Amino acid sequence: MTFRQQLRAIKGVAKISFRAAPGAVMFKLVGAVVGAALPFVTTYFAALTTTALAEAYGGDADAGDRVIVYVLITAGLGFFMTIWQSIDQYIQAMMRYEVESKVSDRMYEHFMNLDFWRYDDKNTADLYDRSRNFTQFFAYIFDRLAGMVTTFLTMIGGVAALVVVNWWLALFLLVAIIPGVVIQFKLSKAQIRHWNQNVETRRAKNMIEWNMLEPAKIAELRLYGIVRRLLTMRQELRTKDEKTRIEFERRFLGIRLVADGLEVAAEVGSLIWITLQIIAREQPVGQFLYVQQVVSRALRGAGSFVSEISSIDRDVANLFDYQSFMELEESTGGDRRLQAVPKELKVAGVSFSYPQHDELVLDNVSMTIRQNQHIAIVGENGAGKSTLVKLITGMYKPTSGQILIDGLPLQEYNVTDWHRQIAVLQQDFIRFGFATVRDNVMFGDISRQDDDVFRQALVQAEASDFTSKLPKGVDSYVDTWMEDSDGVNGVELSGGQWQRLALARNFYRDAPIIILDEPTSAIDALAESRIFEHLFAEKDKTIITISHRLTTVEKADFIYVMQNGKIAEQGKHAELVEAKGVYYKLFKAQIRK
Repeated sequence: MTFRQQLRAIKGVAKISFRAAPGAVMFKLVGAVVGAALPFVTTYFAALTTTALAEAYGGDADAGDRVIVYVLITAGLGFFMTIWQSIDQYIQAMMRYEVESKVSDRMYEHFMNLDFWRYDDKNTADLYDRSRNFTQFFAYIFDRLAGMVTTFLTMIGGVAALVVVNWWLALFLLVAIIPGVVIQFKLSKAQIRHWNQNVETRRAKNMIEWNMLEPAKIAELRLYGIVRRLLTMRQELRTKDEKTRIEFERRFLGIRLVADGLEVAAEVGSLIWITLQIIAREQPVGQFLYVQQVVSRALRGAGSFVSEISSIDRDVANLFDYQSFMELEESTGGDRRLQAVPKELKVAGVSFSYPQHDELVLDNVSMTIRQNQHIAIVGENGAGKSTLVKLITGMYKPTSGQILIDGLPLQEYNVTDWHRQIAVLQQDFIRFGFATVRDNVMFGDISRQDDDVFRQALVQAEASDFTSKLPKGVDSYVDTWMEDSDGVNGVELSGGQWQRLALARNFYRDAPIIILDEPTSAIDALAESRIFEHLFAEKDKTIITISHRLTTVEKADFIYVMQNGKIAEQGKHAELVEAKGVYYKLFKAQIRK
């Protein structure tokens, strides 16, 4: 970052902070000035006290009274500073809460409203990681900015305070301070470049740590004997990131020692000069304390200023990433409102390739799904079935062709309206481990709390039996790491039980269009058959099913067979079996003789 960019970034941090907590920001700014000025005022009166003591010792009868006055003033200043620091700690805590809450809430809400394709985009992921790092430490960044203002004023104030004694002494101190500040600027820039170039390194390390500390994955890691390998990889990644960053310090060590030596020379030279001045009776005795304290505070202020720059430069730089992230366009869809259940969903000549990839995942796919029709989409893994679902739900836009709702492009409709019409259960459904059984089901439609529909959803999903046997029934937590207010631990569900719970969530949603992508892969065949009997018994639902089980597929009104991103065959079960084509080969082992 250039100096101008740093100033812009600092201005941005201040603006965001002021919008979140204006009173606290004003207090911090006043506190920065008070924190810088008060020590010098205290030093001034301490020096006067020392001079008055020397005069009293020398026989000045009035000097004793002046000593008492100066001591009381110095003590009062110290008491005021103590009170100010106590108030400042409270203001800091409150400000961190206010600012961090508003900034992080704004970012998370924005993240959840991006175009869906961005969740698969590496550049967006890198930008998000850097932005999230900024929001996590934003409240502390402003604290450090206030600290930087204080230390800068302390440094400049020290130089200015020496002008009162001798202007060239102040100039000598200023010259001694500058090299250390310049060196730290260069070091910070090198470290920031390294930080931004190693986003993937830190991400990989964090993913390894997450996998190693997740109880559900420990068994497989140990059985496969890869724990030591992962530990080694973690160490290599940490070395590439953290150790390399530390080594920048070694490169600047020699020149930094020279700068430190120059600062020591300035301090020693100033003390020798004032000592000689006092001996020659050209300066009062108290000036030794004054010069010693002023020079010391100025040098410490410079050191702290440099330290603040080192710690804040990277975080301030991330402000640009945060601003860039917040400027990403949100996915809102069109302005057309969807007032009723669609009578027809049409995939018209749709081709699709994922962003930054040229290979077509879907190639000129067309199908028509009418209201209350039960459709099955089948094909080998990688045929494009799940990708087609992503386009139908509006997660992605076709590369060519259109998804039509009652004859109009899906992109013209308000995306929220469209999502209210559908319930989707995919293979990688969400497991809300922090919630109860009841919550996991009712998350299907948070706009209502209907116990009758809830119980019916459990029955339809074949989940009422096992949930009733849990320690607290449907109010039991579904993760062993959770504990309720009565001290009852949560339970661990099997894969099949989780799938039934996810199915119940979709039944509870009671949407007119249901999309099921391998929804029962962990459920036994008999239970699956009963579940789909419940499902297909609902004649007022449009159902789109992706499955590899013939018992599910053959119940559909119409079947589309996909191969290599294209529609290879279509028709009813009996017709496709008789044709002995792709469909027949796909289900040959399951077809009854």
